[in-house]
Amino acid sequence: MIISDFLDKIRLLFVSEKKPYLRLKSILGFYPHDTSLYQLALVHKSVAYRKQVGRKETKGEKRRRMAVGMAKFNTNSTSVSNRADGASVSSSQISRSSAGHHVNNERLEFLGDAMLGAIVADILYKHYSDKQEGFLTTLRSKIVCRSSLNKISHELGLDKLIRHAGAITTGHNSFMGGNAFEAFVGAIYLDRGYAYCYRFLEEQVFQKHVDIESMAKQDINFKSGLIEWCQKNQYSFDFKRKESREEGNNNTPVFHSIAFVEGISCGTGDGYSKKESDQNAARQALKRIKRDKELLMGIKNAKEEKV
Repeated sequence: MIISDFLDKIRLLFVSEKKPYLRLKSILGFYPHDTSLYQLALVHKSVAYRKQVGRKETKGEKRRRMAVGMAKFNTNSTSVSNRADGASVSSSQISRSSAGHHVNNERLEFLGDAMLGAIVADILYKHYSDKQEGFLTTLRSKIVCRSSLNKISHELGLDKLIRHAGAITTGHNSFMGGNAFEAFVGAIYLDRGYAYCYRFLEEQVFQKHVDIESMAKQDINFKSGLIEWCQKNQYSFDFKRKESREEGNNNTPVFHSIAFVEGISCGTGDGYSKKESDQNAARQALKRIKRDKELLMGIKNAKEEKV
């Protein structure tokens, strides 16, 4: 990595727009190669541009798209002048085209979510050499939960760089910062590979923004999180349970919980107590609500049908 860092410093001498690179470098801890990946990681679906299928992007279109993305690292302005005639090009103008498919940070978010889980597990496995799987799984969940990722995104300054349309009002949009952080990790992986993802998370995130020992002592409450989300969005919720007996273990009772939102089953969980089964059901429900757009739409429709 030392040689790579040295070559990156030399490469910077030939970069015309140095400020975006330097700003990214301050966040990443190393120089980026393909800045367009990081720009895309910060494009929320509300302003996603449409990439035309079967048509190659012209140099002028690419230059204007890159100009708006670069401008976001330099200023909070929504437009940038980068044309020969000096005319201003707004982000909304280049965010969409007449045909094709939407381009936003959701694919990078999917990739970053997987990379984040793997690297956090890697770090925790090395940090706690004497801890069992249950402890490590719970701690990883605390670190990668939505509130933690939103906090990290804010402290890194990513939330101020996200391109989005309108106010952040809905429950889904409250995940915007954490989603962008995951997309950012995905961008790092595509740009520099696993080693640099690990370096970013270890040096820029864990050492500066995550207190592992403190988080290990915290009791995460998924049920409260689900209830708060439902109350915020005025959704009805309920937990239904049934009890069974576990054979071969002194006939130990096992509880099975189902978390319902607007009468729709969103998550299930088992446990040796009602509290544990409810927590596991709520944990799955929160994860599904974040990832499953059809489920979220079904909840909204079910609420509207009651009116």
